[in-house]
Amino acid sequence: MAQAFFVRAGGAVRSAGTRPSQELHPNVVEAMAEIGIDLGGASPHRFERADAEWADVVVTMGCGDECPVVPGASYRGWPIDDPIGLSVEATRPIRDEIARRVAALVAELRVESSG
Repeated sequence: MAQAFFVRAGGAVRSAGTRPSQELHPNVVEAMAEIGIDLGGASPHRFERADAEWADVVVTMGCGDECPVVPGASYRGWPIDDPIGLSVEATRPIRDEIARRVAALVAELRVESSG
């Protein structure tokens, strides 16, 4: 979800997880579709050291010691609930919190919108 919001704001971003599922969770896909974001082409990716090396800012959501740490990157820990196994109704507040946090990060980083 964070990747989709950041891309929509015009930013370059990678998304990954420490223990990614085989496919996106249907509740997440549906919750994002409700606000006009199609995740149909997205697929989970394992968080690798190369992802952290590519980034200027790494946002983590509870990966703890499993996340690779590289010198020079700025790390932000967002305590966000995992939507796995939740209903769409229970996923909406998570989606909305991620949207708020991404908007604040975009403003902080002054990401230029592409449209």
